[in-house]
Amino acid sequence: MYGSSASTLEAKVVILGSQGVGKTSLVVRYIDKSFSPDSTSTIGASFMTKKQTVDNCKIRLQIWDTAGQVYDITSHESFEELSSWIEGIKNHKLKRNMTEDLVIAVAANKLDLAQARREVSFHDAQKYITRVLGPETLLYEVSAKEDSGQIEDIFIRIARVLVSRKQYLPPVKRKPTTYLPMEEENSNTKSSSCCGF
Repeated sequence: MYGSSASTLEAKVVILGSQGVGKTSLVVRYIDKSFSPDSTSTIGASFMTKKQTVDNCKIRLQIWDTAGQVYDITSHESFEELSSWIEGIKNHKLKRNMTEDLVIAVAANKLDLAQARREVSFHDAQKYITRVLGPETLLYEVSAKEDSGQIEDIFIRIARVLVSRKQYLPPVKRKPTTYLPMEEENSNTKSSSCCGF
């Protein structure tokens, strides 16, 4: 999940949720402070990085935006699908024999549409998340479209938890770099094609 160098803590942040809930918009709002209504669905996964200083510690967040813990306030179905994402996280942790606790934050996106189209109340979401993930799990209602700082707060809170845990991290063991000797090319050899084959 994360490692550290002498000066910068590095952490992977994975954004999960159903298609169309606004995961990419959320990440772009945090990284670039912008919103594009013409955002297309992510195919596969992509990642962006952002450096942040939290509690006098530099942290580099690698934010992975996946295809299909975000749900859409205006879609009860996306909220119900949250349970399968949570189970997936728990199963992955067990398979990898991960001992450290994961930092999980849940973002309920499209707050700008909540007044007219809300299908999931904050109270119901909080109750579910507390029951399934525990009371320490962060829940935010946000709008990637009309952000007023709460999206950055999510990532800062995650970073703050990671920074507070860094003292418990074992030193990162980096694999030694292997250098392969380059053979000198024989200039007398002629090739029959443009690619040398």
